[in-house]
Amino acid sequence: MRLYDFEVTTIDGRKTTLEPYQGQVLLIVNTASACGLTPHYKGLQELYSKYKDRGFSVLGFPCNQFAGQEPGTEEEIKSFCELNYQVTFPMFGKIEVKGEGAHPLYKYLVQHVPEPYRTGEIEWNFVKFLIDRSGNIVRQYNARTEPAEIEPDIRGLLAAPSASVEP
Repeated sequence: MRLYDFEVTTIDGRKTTLEPYQGQVLLIVNTASACGLTPHYKGLQELYSKYKDRGFSVLGFPCNQFAGQEPGTEEEIKSFCELNYQVTFPMFGKIEVKGEGAHPLYKYLVQHVPEPYRTGEIEWNFVKFLIDRSGNIVRQYNARTEPAEIEPDIRGLLAAPSASVEP
């Protein structure tokens, strides 16, 4: 199965796949609105705003699995993100990202991160996965990695569509 084949639901409740993002560099992130790391939304939005016209997108997947830090409805999550962080990048419906109930997309992401860039299971909110234009998972970043720290890797992938991140 390819990354683009996974069925997902938008934050507005529309069923789709990741096919519309084929050919883009992606940063897929599990998010939460009541987490100490919630300010990562600001950095994610800055990256999206800066590089969206060059073929980059952030995809946010709210998750309530970590200390109940995303308890709201999709409508509440969308409103929170727009009002507090001016989020315009694509957001999706709430999912589970680990354990038996993990969304198939997240099972795939965790299983296909190449060594030495795999940080392991999803440990908390705001774990980030960088995907190249061909749909290959390039790297996993732990929850505490600030979005700005990922910018050089994003620039590298945007500059050379078939390039991968060097250690």
